[in-house]
Amino acid sequence: MSEQLTLITGGAGFIGCNLAHRLLSSGRKVRVLDNLTRPGVELNLQWLREQHGDRVQVVIADIRDEKAVTQAVAGTTQVFHFAAQVAVTTSLDLPREDFLVNAQGTLNVLEAARARPVPPFVLMTSTNKVYGGLGDLQLQCLDQHYQPTDLAIRARGVSEARPLDFHSPYGCSKGAADQYVLDYARSYGLLTMVFRMSCIYGPRQFGTEDQGWVAHFILRAQRGEAITLYGDGKQVRDILFIDDLVNAFLLAEQHAEQLAGRAFNIGGGPANTISLLDLLDRIEALSGRRPATSFDAWRTGDQRYYVSDTRAYEHATGWRARVRASEGIARLYEWLLVHRRPQPAPLHAVH
Repeated sequence: MSEQLTLITGGAGFIGCNLAHRLLSSGRKVRVLDNLTRPGVELNLQWLREQHGDRVQVVIADIRDEKAVTQAVAGTTQVFHFAAQVAVTTSLDLPREDFLVNAQGTLNVLEAARARPVPPFVLMTSTNKVYGGLGDLQLQCLDQHYQPTDLAIRARGVSEARPLDFHSPYGCSKGAADQYVLDYARSYGLLTMVFRMSCIYGPRQFGTEDQGWVAHFILRAQRGEAITLYGDGKQVRDILFIDDLVNAFLLAEQHAEQLAGRAFNIGGGPANTISLLDLLDRIEALSGRRPATSFDAWRTGDQRYYVSDTRAYEHATGWRARVRASEGIARLYEWLLVHRRPQPAPLHAVH
């Protein structure tokens, strides 16, 4: 395994740098491709360099650059494709750019993999937004949470049997990429796989209003800034700690032959559900004061309830989420107290 080379697109991001660190720490070689446009990712890349030196290869390039992607894929045995435009709001403002990053960028990765004499394993992170707004789910409000009236869904969550229903340009672009990745297993025999992910959180996440809401809420609370809730704050999600997600990635490559061409819902599952209002309660318990909040209109594509049914992946690999939401939130809270954003040192790409 130490001679293998793994490419992580979007590797300076929150998820990418955590996976890179785990792989590098185990002796694996890692190549990171990132365009460094997301605020905070330069700090993650600096951290990887400090921890692992020249053992991490860095390519500063855009996933839309076909030539750069082809060069980055060369010589790899695994590709974890995380580079994406991740905000529904941005996709509504710039749908063409959203499509080029998410759909065309993914096709660039797949074609680069297909061109190799021995194509690498490719795993893409998709989104629960491919299931649409889930407006047909009958919900009831209990205290400060929405929950399904269907007891089976309440107990297990939303499974992969749920029909696809792309909603918003972001849902369409990620959904198209999702389907391309699965079809390259069917049409070309590549070892490809998709994770349709719920909300991921943990250290090295610098959340924004559009993505990474757990870290975003904590950061604003720690700075004494108000938090805007879109909708009524009773939306429910299952949250998954980053260490558990990295474990899922490693199991995916171990089972690549058996799982190729499949999509799996990945999240914290019913045991790790939380509403926006619940998170405010947890922040208040950790800090001793409740964050100031305001409310605004519901946003396009926002699901009132989404919880992952992860049983398919659990049955296939033995994986399960181990970090409980209460523990994970406390760990992230403590990490963010310490890790403010210093001015990063200049970074130089290694091509």
